[in-house]
Order: sequence, then structure tokens, then C-alpha cells
Amino acid sequence: MQIRNTRQKQVIVKVINEAERPLTVHEVLAAGQKHLPTLGLATVYREIGRLSDAQELCTVSIPGDLPRYEVNKHHHHHFKCTDCDKVYEIEGCSSELKKLVPRGFKEKSHDLTFYGSCKICSSKPMGARI
Repeated sequence: MQIRNTRQKQVIVKVINEAERPLTVHEVLAAGQKHLPTLGLATVYREIGRLSDAQELCTVSIPGDLPRYEVNKHHHHHFKCTDCDKVYEIEGCSSELKKLVPRGFKEKSHDLTFYGSCKICSSKPMGARI
């Protein structure tokens, strides 16, 4: 099945590519409406579903959070700011992680999320944080 290249899809792909971090559906909608004010929530869900099915996007699942979406590319990890709730990509993966797998176990995949304050939030005075 071929995905039609609609204006809505173009805007959604542009927003996700330019974000340089995983976005929730509502973040995609808000950013997309700056380019296409008539963009609706149902369209964003539908296009993200299609792009995910076509393996152009992947889902970033962080326990207790809404799913976020990013361009499907190489293996990497994430950092979640506990002040502003944004999630950022961390490039690379340490080979040291494989040493944590118990003897006799065979790792198939892994996911690692760091939590703390992002660069912007950590530079704000404590009382001014979101």
C-alpha cells in the first residue's frame, strides 16, 4: 500500500524531522498547525499510524508517558527532562551495557532512558522551573 503524499503528511514529516527529538501527537499537532492551521488531531493520529506502519517512524515508549514518535533510524537512547517533560535523543550506545547481562542470558534488545534536567531547565533558577 502506497501512502499518499498529502499536504498534511508533508507537514507532519517536516515537524518530526525538524524537531530533532521525539514528539507526542499533541506536540506534532501544535507544531504542525503553525504551518497548516487546519491540521486536525485525527489526521495527525492517522498519518503517524501510517508512517509507523511503513516503518518511517518509530515509537518511543517511556513508562508512565504518552508515546512519542521519531524518525526510524539507528539505535540510540533517550534523556527525559523531569522539569519540562521533553525527551531528547542520546546518540550512541556503550558496549559496557552488554556486561550487565547475567551470565548465561542472551540479550535481544535493550532500551535506556536517563532522567534529569535538560540544558535549558538546569540553567533556570530552582523556583522558575516548570
